[in-house]
Amino acid sequence: MHLSDKTVKAVREQSRQMEQIGNVTPRILKIMYDYNLFKLFVPRELGGEMLPLPDALRVFEQASWIDGSFGWLTDIGSGGGYFVSSILPSVCQETFSDKKAVVAGSGAPSGTAKRVDGGYLVSGRWKYCSGSPYATVFTVNCQIEGDARDSNPEVRSFILPPDRVKVIEDWNAFGLKATASHSIAVDDVFVPDERTFNVFDDCVYWHDPLYRYPFLQFSQTSFAAVCIGICRHFLDEAKLILKQNKGVWETSSPNRYPYVQRKVEGAERTLQQATENFYRAVDESWDTLVRHSDLSEQVQEQVSYVCHATSRAALSCAQSVFPYLGISAIMEDAPVNRAYRDLHTACQHTMIVPFYEIEVKS
Repeated sequence: MHLSDKTVKAVREQSRQMEQIGNVTPRILKIMYDYNLFKLFVPRELGGEMLPLPDALRVFEQASWIDGSFGWLTDIGSGGGYFVSSILPSVCQETFSDKKAVVAGSGAPSGTAKRVDGGYLVSGRWKYCSGSPYATVFTVNCQIEGDARDSNPEVRSFILPPDRVKVIEDWNAFGLKATASHSIAVDDVFVPDERTFNVFDDCVYWHDPLYRYPFLQFSQTSFAAVCIGICRHFLDEAKLILKQNKGVWETSSPNRYPYVQRKVEGAERTLQQATENFYRAVDESWDTLVRHSDLSEQVQEQVSYVCHATSRAALSCAQSVFPYLGISAIMEDAPVNRAYRDLHTACQHTMIVPFYEIEVKS
């Protein structure tokens, strides 16, 4: 799948407006529906694309290169397809068949579920639910109420209809502003047994290799691909600033232009090497999974490490260049500023933050 030049132009023309309203515009949402971007991991029988993970990651990268929020929403919106194999086929049919089906939600177990006849009563509040204004279904994680002495309560996932969910418009981040990553809340909503699942169960209903790819690494690779795309856009905008200011900078300060040029070129080399390492590790892990049906702990750890290293490299590239781009770069309506903010916001996700030192090599 490749997003056309026409799509690139359409999205970027509306990037500033999307930031201002804190959501994608109807025109851009239609583009996402037309490309089936929210159903990249949904089986074709349900109207999805069922892309192999390496192919989908390259879509995430391109979408994020076009615009950070556009790429993030593509990643998050399509990610709900990973749950298909754990959900009853009849429920999947209801949930995913519509062309405009979009899953939003949260993986944090910040809700509670009380067992009752035929299902559960779910209550709670969950943060950072990207795409919440147009979601057709929400998935949330809850701790199951039980013995108060149990230090390790069961956690299950629940499928909620949007008409029972309150969206609390509290997304006020300095980047990825158009993702509408608001909080949601419910209070004693009944969820029948058939609309609950455990994402860590083995594949049950659908058997594409994707559903055997470990969920942690599935998420980490998705976020890392977004970071690559946003950083590529940032460096493209930095090169444009170089080109536009070449004459002025060479006249006013002879050392300025070549110095900044070296900074940008060094960042490009760093990102290129990190990107190659990332896709090599992902492609090899996917090939291993297809051949052997699972991934060893060692391979999983290698994939996690390369995702951490990739996000750190992308962040380091932007930080090494931004201070030298001049005063215009600090203006929020400048594309380079938006990409810088979006990248920092994406790299803040806990799943791709390494809580250990990683040396970024230029």
